[in-house]
Amino acid sequence: MRCPFCGHEDSQVKDSRPTEDGAAIRRRRQCEGCGARFTTFERIQLRDLTVLKTEGRREPFDRDKLERSLRVACRKRPVDSIQIERLASGIQRQLETIGDSEIESTRIGALVMEGLKALDAVAYIRFASVYKDFAEAKDFEEFAGAVNEAAQK
Repeated sequence: MRCPFCGHEDSQVKDSRPTEDGAAIRRRRQCEGCGARFTTFERIQLRDLTVLKTEGRREPFDRDKLERSLRVACRKRPVDSIQIERLASGIQRQLETIGDSEIESTRIGALVMEGLKALDAVAYIRFASVYKDFAEAKDFEEFAGAVNEAAQK
């Protein structure tokens, strides 16, 4: 593993343990060149996924981008990082088991919406505002009203 500080090629694993959600292994490493310590994560990847964007572009699936989107939606909400990691892992597993190596971005968005709906209503509305491209306050009102009605049933 290349050192992020000095670029040296070799490092020594000092400690390994599973992450809280059990979906990855966290490794503490020490660079043999400069002695700096850093952390790496090892995750299972069943297949390489490509995201087919709405405008036709293709890009590799980026789990970190998915987690960042979830964190932005859940900012200042009573949702901890373990819940976000579990949701991201669950979405990634669903995508990998679909069987297609190309996944439409709208399908990923729908899975995120489904997960956030169960996790936190405000985070769900925040993500929806970007995903559904709300243009004015009326769009928020209508969507929030529908979420409220569904919650009362």
